Amino acid sequence: MTAFANSEIKIDNLTLNCELRSVNHRYCDISFKLPESLRYLESDLRSAINSKVKRGKIECAITIKKQTHHESFDIDQQAIKSLLDATGAIEQLMGASKAFSPLDILAFPGIRKETEIDKNTLSENTAHLIKSVLPKLIDAKSREGEKLKELISIRCANIMTLAQEAENRLPLVHTQIREKLLSRIDSLQQEPDTERLEQELLFIAQKMDVAEELDRLQAHVAEVQRLIEQNEAIGRRLDFMMQEMNREANTLASKSQDIKMTQIAIDLKVLIEQMREQIQNIE
Repeated sequence: MTAFANSEIKIDNLTLNCELRSVNHRYCDISFKLPESLRYLESDLRSAINSKVKRGKIECAITIKKQTHHESFDIDQQAIKSLLDATGAIEQLMGASKAFSPLDILAFPGIRKETEIDKNTLSENTAHLIKSVLPKLIDAKSREGEKLKELISIRCANIMTLAQEAENRLPLVHTQIREKLLSRIDSLQQEPDTERLEQELLFIAQKMDVAEELDRLQAHVAEVQRLIEQNEAIGRRLDFMMQEMNREANTLASKSQDIKMTQIAIDLKVLIEQMREQIQNIE
């Protein structure tokens, strides 16, 4: 389910910011964008996220920013001396000298002393940060889930209406088939075998009977309505229910001998496909 959440925490002169983004995905796929200083925490972060999120493509991005407004510039004098000595040796080999400013030296890697943060402190604060942002992500997913629940409920109601319409039409369809068959027999100007005729009509009625499919379809809809009221991960079970509902709609279409029943089957398949697409967003 699509969602976004972020949070930050301060450690001495550092600010850690965490962003979590979630998009639709059939399984739980978690990726990270971490600074090298936090790369060792990836496994712990993955476990923390996976304990709360069961489905979706999740991107976790953590950045570290230094607060520079009161930051002092500590330099490594030994590193500067080594740099100057090395520069002098290179100039002798080149037979020429090239001037560079103190700012050039300051920009050279290793000249400025970096404030080191205790690894345990960094780990604890990062864990606290991810725990603070996860509820925000889940709240965002829940808000979207409520909207999807409403849409799915509407489509379930529409499916039930169509199923009832098909059920009400079944006696009329059977009557039409009987009349059509009798009309063909009359056109042959032959006396029908009444017993054989009744057997054929019974066979056709059984072959075309979709009452069982309609009963199962309505039962599947009731199960979907029950599932969307659950406060747990239901996405994969809903996936399965969509497969079963589509199976019944396909059977209804294949058995149809009536234009109206065929249209009902098509409308059912459209509604089921719309629900299937929405259910891909549900955890």
